[in-house]
Amino acid sequence: MSRSAGSGAGNGTGGGVSRTEGAHDDRARSGAGSLAHRVPDLGAMELLLAVARLGSLGGAARELGITQPAASSRVRSMERQLGVALVDRSPRGSRLTDAGVLVTDWARRIVEAAEAFDAGAQALRDRRDSRLRVAASMTIAEYLLPGWLVALRGQLPDTAVSLLAGNSATVAERLLADDADLGFVEGLSVPSGLDSAVIGHDRLIVVTAPGHPWARRRRPLAAAELAATPLILRETGSGTRQVLDAALGGLARPLIELSSTTAVKAAAVGGAGPSVLSELAVGEELTTRRLVSVPVADVVLARDLRAVWPTGHRPTGPARQLLSLTRA
Repeated sequence: MSRSAGSGAGNGTGGGVSRTEGAHDDRARSGAGSLAHRVPDLGAMELLLAVARLGSLGGAARELGITQPAASSRVRSMERQLGVALVDRSPRGSRLTDAGVLVTDWARRIVEAAEAFDAGAQALRDRRDSRLRVAASMTIAEYLLPGWLVALRGQLPDTAVSLLAGNSATVAERLLADDADLGFVEGLSVPSGLDSAVIGHDRLIVVTAPGHPWARRRRPLAAAELAATPLILRETGSGTRQVLDAALGGLARPLIELSSTTAVKAAAVGGAGPSVLSELAVGEELTTRRLVSVPVADVVLARDLRAVWPTGHRPTGPARQLLSLTRA
């Protein structure tokens, strides 16, 4: 039988261990340093349990998917860390020393506790992944999110999704109150307290019913004329209103203020007056000539579409999956 680790022959110290190992043993006995430095890691404990069960270091290595030299090195490292011999090796196999039997019993309890910890963490992940709360400003909620959510359903069929549609200010409030996992906004800037990623671009256009005088214009509207004309508008706090106010220097005049893109569009189609809406929202109405696009000179009405989340908290689980779909 070969000499076990930690009981080697003389090496000049007369005690069978080097001064370095002796100093390490002293530190281990004194409890110096953090627990992580004094207790073997889970991988080493699993290896020791496999050796005890199989009676072979090579068999334990194969079971854990590592090489036998790597397994031997890990056992020696564990023996140095604890300051005791754990395994006797011989041509007939490997067996635990008396200290190894005791350490293995302790290791089994720790590994079982780690397995319980892992199962609990998986349960938390499963609970997190079972639902997704999305808050989105109106244009994205009505014209982009339905397609993304259908695709998400194909990938995560067991995830329940709830959607709150509101203006950009409401989206920010929901995220900061932890009432949503991921948000989408359309304004010029990122609300305070949120991080963001641009997921697309949009353009606002001036539209009106075919019977309105602007529908027959041959020249683009001037910015001053647009600012002087009462318009059917989204409410203050919406991304659409934010872009228009910035483009006109805050001079946009509301004829009617409505809290949804669909309502604004319906009012414009009904002839109540001209409006400013996302291109995404009026494609069908322009094709069927229920609305007419009116060109405007020297007014920038472009905007970024953004995914947003609380600062420092990158989306995880279904929220991360949905975010990836918006960039597909």
